[in-house]
Formats: sequence, C-alpha cells, structure tokens
Amino acid sequence: MQSVTRNMNVGPNSGEPPRRGSKAAKRVLRRRPALWGCGQLASARGMERISVFQARDQQLSLLFSSSDQQIRNMSIVGTIESLWRYPVKSMRGEESNEIFAGFSGVYGDRLFAFRSSASPKGFPYLTAREQREMLRYRPRFRQPEKAARPINLAEAEGMPPGANLLSAEPVELMVDVETPAGDALAIDNPALIDKLRQGIDDKHHLTLLRSERAMTDCRPLSIFTLQSVRQLAEETGMPVDKRRFRANVYVELTSGDGFAEDEFVGRSLCIGPKVVISILERDPRCMMITLDPDTGAIAPALLKKVAQAHDGMAGVYAAVLVEGMLHRGDSVELLD
Repeated sequence: MQSVTRNMNVGPNSGEPPRRGSKAAKRVLRRRPALWGCGQLASARGMERISVFQARDQQLSLLFSSSDQQIRNMSIVGTIESLWRYPVKSMRGEESNEIFAGFSGVYGDRLFAFRSSASPKGFPYLTAREQREMLRYRPRFRQPEKAARPINLAEAEGMPPGANLLSAEPVELMVDVETPAGDALAIDNPALIDKLRQGIDDKHHLTLLRSERAMTDCRPLSIFTLQSVRQLAEETGMPVDKRRFRANVYVELTSGDGFAEDEFVGRSLCIGPKVVISILERDPRCMMITLDPDTGAIAPALLKKVAQAHDGMAGVYAAVLVEGMLHRGDSVELLD
C-alpha cells in the first residue's frame, strides 16, 4: 500500500483536487468514510495502520461542504446503546460508559476463567451451561482505573504511527467476586472454587485460568442490535433481556429491522472517530441464551426460535482492525 502524504493526489490523474460536484469528487466522497471517518485507515493486508491526520491538506478541505455531510450521513447505520465486558468468563458482566477495543478483544474482558477437568480440551472452561449459578456471581476489578484502558494509551497514540499498547500489571488487574449470598472472595481464593462446585457433578475439578487477553469463545468482539432483541421478544411472546446474549457492543440501528446486522457480514464498520472493525460472521448460539441473567432460570423457547427462524444464529462476531476507545452514544458507520 502506498503511504499517505501531504501531497496526496486526489484527482483522477494529477495532484489537483477534483472540482466540487464533479464525478471525481463524488468518488472521493464515497470512499472518504474509510479514510476521514476514522482517525486511521485499516489496510486489509496485514492490518497496517496509517495515520491520516497529517493527510488533511488544504487541497482536501475544498471537498468539505454541506452536501459532503449529507453523503457521509447516509452511511451511518446506528449508535452504541451500551458497552459490556465480562471480567470472569460466564460470570455476570459489567456495563461501562467506555471500553477499549483492541486486536485481541476488549481490554479487561474475560481475563479469568475456570478450567474444568470434565470439559473438552478444545473448550476447557466451566460455564453457566454446567453451573447456572455462575451468572449470579458478580466480579469487580479492585483497581477499576487500571482496568479501564491500556496504561500507555495516550502516549502510544501520540507516537506516529502508534506504539504497541501495554497492559497493567497482573496485581493491578485483580478481581474480587461477590457471590449470590453476598460474600466477597478474591478470584484466587480456593473457597470460590468450592462454591462453584456445589450442585454440579463431582467430575468437575476446577482450576483458575488467567490470560493477558480475552478468553472469548472464538472471536475478539461480539455485537448485538436492540432491534434483534425486540424481534425475538415478538417471535417468542416473552420478554427478552439483551444481557442473555452477552455481547460487548449493543447497537441501536437507524432502521427498525431485526437481524439487520447479518447484512454487515464481510463488511467494515467505523465506530466513533477512530475504531474500525470487520464483521466476520454470524454468531451461532447455544443454551447460554436460554438462561435468565439474574436467576439462571431456563427458557428453552428462545433457543428453539433462534434455531427455527434464524438458522441458530443471533448477533455477529467482529475483529478489530483499528484499535481505540468506544463510548456509549458513538455513531456506527458502514464503510464499504
């Protein structure tokens, strides 16, 4: 990929900017969201990151107009309704006004899990499928400010083209867990394992796992739309809590269509001023969505409807192409 320079050619055959309203100008504007809609351009080859702030030349400013804003707004498909992460896999999530979306997932998401000797080697975790009470355990970071974002984020972003980001020290990312009975236990307290083993088969011998990156099921980022939640409520005739789907990002779409996020598969989205994600695939669902996030009670009708009406899929998985902070209320923009 050619580097972006301050003398970037924007005309079809020369360094001259295209005349406003011309076909060349419209072509640039159609491409512009991938370049100007975010702080960085993500290359499909190797996820190169090219700073584009320096490319905002006076030549390019000639293209900015009210008609330009109308064209740009046509690609906005929604806004972030809420953001979530799950410090301990299969335990209760925490809602946040902002999260950091990195290549390996959300910072602070699923850093801890419990390995079960009875689980398959490819997926060795104890989850709420085996111990429904896990959903009622509430983990909290002891130092939430350290768990909010990479510790060198501001400094790294100020060093073109961007330095690698650093995580806080393990001791700074320790978690305490509130049990359903109201007791507070450190994540590494053996008493917590004893409580998790209550009521399940004795074959589950548990050990604590800790990772520097999110121990997601298969992809770094999960996205769900409120329109899909509402459609499933209508289809099943029962209230549906969005938390059943344990997504990182819940989106309120500009359209009213449920499962419209399926149409984003194979395309890229810009969220807020910087983050770019690629929508990889639809999310295959399991019995986890049948579990009430507050009580653990089972509602099999929900999974049955998803299987019958939506091929067993609900929501989408994504990979992060350009890292950055996401905020509640950020716009979600379709790039291609």
